[in-house]
Amino acid sequence: MQFIGRQRIVAVIQSHKEQAMNPLHKQLIRSSVLGILILVGLLFIPAGTLRYWRGWTYLIVFGACSGAYTLYLAKHDPALLKRRTEAGISYEKEPAQKVVMALLYAACIAVIVVSPLDVRFGWSNVPWLVCAFGDVLVVVSFYIFYLVSKVNTFAAANIRVEEGQTVISTGVYGFVRHPMYFAALFLFVGTPLALGSWWTLLLLPVFVVALVGRILNEEAVLVRDLAGYPDYQRKVTARLIPFVW
Repeated sequence: MQFIGRQRIVAVIQSHKEQAMNPLHKQLIRSSVLGILILVGLLFIPAGTLRYWRGWTYLIVFGACSGAYTLYLAKHDPALLKRRTEAGISYEKEPAQKVVMALLYAACIAVIVVSPLDVRFGWSNVPWLVCAFGDVLVVVSFYIFYLVSKVNTFAAANIRVEEGQTVISTGVYGFVRHPMYFAALFLFVGTPLALGSWWTLLLLPVFVVALVGRILNEEAVLVRDLAGYPDYQRKVTARLIPFVW
């Protein structure tokens, strides 16, 4: 019995080692570390100081939410995790989406960089309660990401229709056709507020225009390639914001 118990322990240890050596896990560790380092640079170099409590709070909140979301996918839906890592201009097949993604990336980087510049030069005076509310919006955005992941394993980071993919109309998809982008709005609004900048919110129209362009092109692809999507469009009329558009 002791021998069998030892065998099980060895098997569990070996399984964990094999899991740790998973190429996707290695990629995630590398990209996570690199992403945090880049975010630190984008926040604190423009701020001109490490004494930027809004930046540290945002870094902790964003890092915790992103890490928890990644761990959830790694445990419950590795296939979706792989789809979510295949993000970027090079992964987009539609030419229009390459342009849209470039605009979205530029807007996101601008939000991160301009916000600490705003604080550094005193352009805005944002109360700490508003900053805290911004961090709450960041948490809300990741919670919606989680809700999407619970019902749609095909929620890839690029525009494509895969073999076996079906229309999802349950959960958050019963309220809005593109809940991932809806969640991104909370993140985009919450970030400048959390970092203490009113002026950076002026970038919101750029982000929304890019999202609208992405959604219109994506829906054309889904109508073309995903069976049953036109019926879903008639059932759920809101594309991005319920009762608005």
